[in-house]
Amino acid sequence: MGDSLITIVAIVLAAVLIFVFPLMSVSERNDDIAQLAVDTATTEFVNDVITTGKITDENYDKLVQTVTSTGNTYDIELEVRKLDENPGKKSNLLAKDKIGENLYYSVYNVQIEPVLQDTGVYPLKEGDMISVNVKNRNRTIAQMLRGFFYSMSGSDNYQISASHSGVVLANGN
Repeated sequence: MGDSLITIVAIVLAAVLIFVFPLMSVSERNDDIAQLAVDTATTEFVNDVITTGKITDENYDKLVQTVTSTGNTYDIELEVRKLDENPGKKSNLLAKDKIGENLYYSVYNVQIEPVLQDTGVYPLKEGDMISVNVKNRNRTIAQMLRGFFYSMSGSDNYQISASHSGVVLANGN
C-alpha cells in the first residue's frame, strides 16, 4: 500500500515537472516578447510625435495595431500637456523664459481621438509635452498560471505595460 502511494505521488510530481513548468516558462517568454513589442511601439510613437509635432491617425493606428498584435487587449492612455502662455502678459514662444508665466493644460484621449477621426491630424506646437501609457487589460496565461501556483489574486495587477513621454521639438502645422 505504501509503495503504491509513493508511486502515485511520483507520477503526479513527474507530470507537473514535465508539463506545467515548461508551460509556465513558455508563457513567461511570450509575456516578455509582448512587453518588448509594446515598449518598442510606444517609444517609436512618442519619438515620432515629438519630432514631427503632430499626432496622425496613421501613427496612432499603427501603435494600436502593433500592441494588439501581441494577442492581448490594452488600455492606451494619451495625455498631451499643451503649452498655454499666460494671457495676462505679453509674451511669445521665443521669449518664454523672460516674460510671463507658462502654463500647461492637459488634453486626453477623449479630446484627441475625435480630432484624429475628423481631420486625421492633431497638431502640437514646440514645448508641448506628450505622455503615453499602455497597460494590458486581460490576464495572460502566465498570470493565470502564476496565480494558480503562487496563490496571487487580484485583477488589477497587469503584466505588460509601457510608458514613454517627451517634449515636442517642432511645430506640427
